[in-house]
Amino acid sequence: MTSNFEFVDYVCEQLASAGEITYRKMFGSYGIYMDGKFIGLICNDQFILKPTSVGRTILGTPHEEAPFDGAKDWFVIEDLDNNELLRSLLLATWDELAFQKPKKRKKAHT
Repeated sequence: MTSNFEFVDYVCEQLASAGEITYRKMFGSYGIYMDGKFIGLICNDQFILKPTSVGRTILGTPHEEAPFDGAKDWFVIEDLDNNELLRSLLLATWDELAFQKPKKRKKAHT
């Protein structure tokens, strides 16, 4: 489930034309964020995008697999050199995804 950091850096560079791309290490993988929204993962040196109906329309018949045991299938993005496709796919995906609601902090017991 681990990924090579050079691959993470490469993917983030390829996605940068769509917006501000950041990542966060999580459970041996990397969570990928675009303009503050969680849009995908990098695990096993693969970029895996959250599935959306607009993403499916853009990709046609995408390669799909679960990023981890028990998860639903996500889109595996294999063509990381097609900047126009990546940009349109990410912008459309970003528009369809909602921001995650901030988790409520537990009150400290005194």
